[in-house]
Amino acid sequence: MKNICVFCGSAAGKNKIHVDTAHKLGDALVNHKLRLIYGGGNIGLMGAIADRVMTRGGEVIGVIPDFLMDKEVGHLSLTELIIVRSMHERKHKMADMADAFIALPGGFGTLEELGEILTWVQLELIKKPVAVLNINGYYDLLLSQLDHMVKEGFLQPKNRKLLITIDKVEDTLDTLHSFTFGDYSIWDKLDKT
Repeated sequence: MKNICVFCGSAAGKNKIHVDTAHKLGDALVNHKLRLIYGGGNIGLMGAIADRVMTRGGEVIGVIPDFLMDKEVGHLSLTELIIVRSMHERKHKMADMADAFIALPGGFGTLEELGEILTWVQLELIKKPVAVLNINGYYDLLLSQLDHMVKEGFLQPKNRKLLITIDKVEDTLDTLHSFTFGDYSIWDKLDKT
């Protein structure tokens, strides 16, 4: 595992713990010599994690649609900034480059990115671990909703297990590293957990 894609907000949120978490995750990526792949903005949690990784001497690749360069203030001080034509191209490019995905807090965009990547894994279009970093219970309601979807018969239990929940930054990379895909189907791995 060399490239970690982080989905997160272009806002910093009201609670300082979210920026602190972005910084801690950035530190962990640098300490493990992992490259950050993210949405290319220099504001909010996106800017916080990218700046932290760059300041610590790590590598950061941002992927941003041309129409968001001004809205999300494209980060011009990265290892590489890739400008694409659409949101779909952005997600596709990030998915191609990433070995795993982590969602920090965010809004609709973060939820949409997380949902699409989970769908791709469910359909076996990609076989890469996907996690939410559930600091301060930010994703508790989403996780409850997923459990409700299982209860109501709209989400299969084996597919619910596709989303890894991590509660501490220090557990993030070990958890992702231990979630491996061998020669077997993703379903085989998940059914044994």
